[in-house]
Amino acid sequence: MIDTMTKSAELMELEEKFGAHNYHPIPVVLEKGEGVYVWDVEGKRYFDFLAAYSAVNQGHCHPRILKALTTQAQKLTLTSRAFYNSQLGEYEKFITNYFGYDKVLPMNTGVEGGETAIKLARRWAYDVKGVKENQAKVVFANGNFWGRTLAAISASNDPSSYKGFGPYMTGYQLVDYNDLQALENAIKDPNTAAFMVEPIQGEAGVVVPDEGYLKGVRALCTKYNVLFIADEVQTGLARTGKMLACDHENVKPDILVLGKALSGGILPVSAVLASNEIMLTIKPGEHGSTYGGNPLACAVAMEALKVLKDEKLAENSEKLGIIFREEMNKLKAETDLITSVRGRGLFNAIVIKEKDGKTAWEVCLKFAEAGLLAKPTHGDIIRFAPPLVITKEQLMECVAIIRKVILNF
Repeated sequence: MIDTMTKSAELMELEEKFGAHNYHPIPVVLEKGEGVYVWDVEGKRYFDFLAAYSAVNQGHCHPRILKALTTQAQKLTLTSRAFYNSQLGEYEKFITNYFGYDKVLPMNTGVEGGETAIKLARRWAYDVKGVKENQAKVVFANGNFWGRTLAAISASNDPSSYKGFGPYMTGYQLVDYNDLQALENAIKDPNTAAFMVEPIQGEAGVVVPDEGYLKGVRALCTKYNVLFIADEVQTGLARTGKMLACDHENVKPDILVLGKALSGGILPVSAVLASNEIMLTIKPGEHGSTYGGNPLACAVAMEALKVLKDEKLAENSEKLGIIFREEMNKLKAETDLITSVRGRGLFNAIVIKEKDGKTAWEVCLKFAEAGLLAKPTHGDIIRFAPPLVITKEQLMECVAIIRKVILNF
């Protein structure tokens, strides 16, 4: 039980008093991180099993990424795009070669990346596909989550995202996730510009589609001349055991949206990658961001991407993810508290049997007491996404914590 005079309690009270009440955090106050670990203000150490929603794939405060940050920060941090800077061109060449695209449009946050992708798709529909002005339609999957802007919540079928914030963006249509027939019925409409989808749905609870779904999406989008936008903000950058989740089915989206781990959790960086045909539809002055493409972000993002490959983090994610799901399925066989285990790589979730809608939250509180941090989503789902630098020994230590808490619950 927390003493009301602890530093943690004081800091939580400050947030409660002076901050907007738009989050409901697990009651720990963190002040330090290194690799897979974080420490609270009282000095207690925890395993981080959320990794800032996969923004910290490279581990907390990775020394190489920090060095890139501090070296560049001492020279130049921001010019805006009113001028050229010495890092942007190098970064643009690096990231387009890295993922195999012609062009990149740099932004800051994942949701800005999503908005940028939709703007590109609409402009492409008018300039290239020949859709009449203001008639372009973008299709999304039910259960999607790509942010909290008005455009993003307009694409949501979750009332906790959109309720009370209307009127909503027009030109959107939703279809069931993992349903190719429903997708085909929607994109037959010649006014369809794009289908935007998470290869694995994250906020929905790590929902993995059937094998062949992404190949089917690619084939249908090609058939009907519709852009396939992959929202890989959370699933990309080695999280699921491949550099991109789309790589599991060897499909290439027309527009790729990246964010989160693109900076290793150091600062907000996102990117939208596409072909010349798509990207060059937007002309000077028609889209941009003061901070997008800033030299500090470019230096950090290049190093963050190098770390992913140099440290073979996709391979580690693939290997340890298999072990983790095996252990969770063994645990599931021993208790009726876990009803489902799912995931890919080190992007996993367990579904907890609800008791008054509070069970998953209470389990996460017990995890925190035992030294492991995770967070529930949608009431009964606990997402597990540790930094990808985790070792097998550390993973097994975490499995032991999860096992003990679940069996004692």
